[in-house]
Amino acid sequence: MPEFRPRNTSRAQELRNGATRAERRLWSILRARQLAGAKFSRQMPVGPYICDFLCREHGLVIEVDGGQHADSRTDAARDHFLSAQGLTVLRFWNNEVIDNLDGVAQRIAETLPTPNPSRKREGNAFHRQSCRTGPGGGQS
Repeated sequence: MPEFRPRNTSRAQELRNGATRAERRLWSILRARQLAGAKFSRQMPVGPYICDFLCREHGLVIEVDGGQHADSRTDAARDHFLSAQGLTVLRFWNNEVIDNLDGVAQRIAETLPTPNPSRKREGNAFHRQSCRTGPGGGQS
């Protein structure tokens, strides 16, 4: 897993502020752990590159590309670098995100591990339930 160090993020901030329509649309389903409970960040620096979306927890990078990226050697070098850092890279075209957001979300969800419910939460739910019942299982 790559080391994420503090660095000058002014370029990343510019990219966040100038997000494309497709990036904004994808962010609408990635933000706030809406997709499979995974935390994604936008425009995150990794090495010399800035990734459109990064889930550090699962080592997943998502790139949303326009037509200028077709047959891009730069993208191939970037993907190679990110893979060498232990990251998985998914690439989608802008029109895929805009026209088929559900399909894109499904592909991302398939790449993420299935979330396990928190045992702590299960324990708390059981505790709350047992507190509501009195001796012999009746309501207190």
